[in-house]
Amino acid sequence: MATAPLPPGSTIGILGGGQLGRMMAVAAIQLGYRVIGYAPAGDNVAASACDDFFENGWGERDAMAAFASKCDVVTWEFENVPLSAVEAIPLAMLAPHPKALGVAQDRLNEKSFVEQLGAVCAPYLRVENDDDLRRAVERIGAPGILKTARDGYDGKGQWRISSAHEAEGVRFPGRACIYEGMVSFEAEFSVILVRSVAGEVRFWDSSANTHDSGMLVHSILPAGALIESQIEKAREIAAKTANALDYVGVLTLEFFATSNGPVFNEMAPRVHNSGHWTIEAAATSQFENHIRAIAGLPLGGTATRFASVDMRNIVGEDALTAHRILAEEGEPHLHLYGKREARGGRKMGHVTRVSHSAP
Repeated sequence: MATAPLPPGSTIGILGGGQLGRMMAVAAIQLGYRVIGYAPAGDNVAASACDDFFENGWGERDAMAAFASKCDVVTWEFENVPLSAVEAIPLAMLAPHPKALGVAQDRLNEKSFVEQLGAVCAPYLRVENDDDLRRAVERIGAPGILKTARDGYDGKGQWRISSAHEAEGVRFPGRACIYEGMVSFEAEFSVILVRSVAGEVRFWDSSANTHDSGMLVHSILPAGALIESQIEKAREIAAKTANALDYVGVLTLEFFATSNGPVFNEMAPRVHNSGHWTIEAAATSQFENHIRAIAGLPLGGTATRFASVDMRNIVGEDALTAHRILAEEGEPHLHLYGKREARGGRKMGHVTRVSHSAP
């Protein structure tokens, strides 16, 4: 990790080959850096924005060592990079600190960690077999959600349980899970911050987020009175989390806005889908500020530049006709990620619409 600013021409390594890596690479190039990516073989759309790209397995230590030898600092674009792969890279080169992955990769660890910092979570219990699930439903009640403790995102690895009878018919996935009680909430929102090497923390405005089958589909600003009344408390938890992790870079915490205040949902130790609007609508985007932080550069401003912002994901085959959006009034900002296969439920791009007028 850069303790002094990385000079232009230095190399930033990115673990992961998805769209977040691609957008980080574009931001790094703008600041004069070279970028090298690393991910297993696949539809690695980040590769098109990199100077070099390693398509190797996470367990290929020689390849990982060769990748690291070419980098001055290494970061990641998604939280499921195996810790064993990250630990093969010298700690001094990594930003954020890998302990953030250790917390975020296990939902049980994650909830315990933020609860100790004062966050409120939905009631939950560890579940490892059918009997555990039955007892968890009896204790917490239904409806609830059974989630794999590890490796789930965008609604994957999750099963809604509406009743104790329904729990009896669940085919247990055969690995550690968490059962969470349902939260009665009015809205969902995210707190996205950036923290520098020196510990300076800056926040972007929080958007109101809409999900479909566990996947974010829509983010808007202003977020509304209820969310805005709970942002201060949520930011307090997010800042405590970043400081406790000695975090450097962009960190995201998602919350439910309830009648009793913000309830923590999950953490993402990376740039986040609900912050894509910052590319056009903030003084400095989440992607550029992440690069600034890990490169030891001064952080950029995070103020929102427009009175209203609307960001929507483009999913599946909608991407095939997305260029039609460019004919709309209001100068929509279209981002397509270059993914080869437009299958259902896959994020293919996003569009951001901004206005100087309040909605």
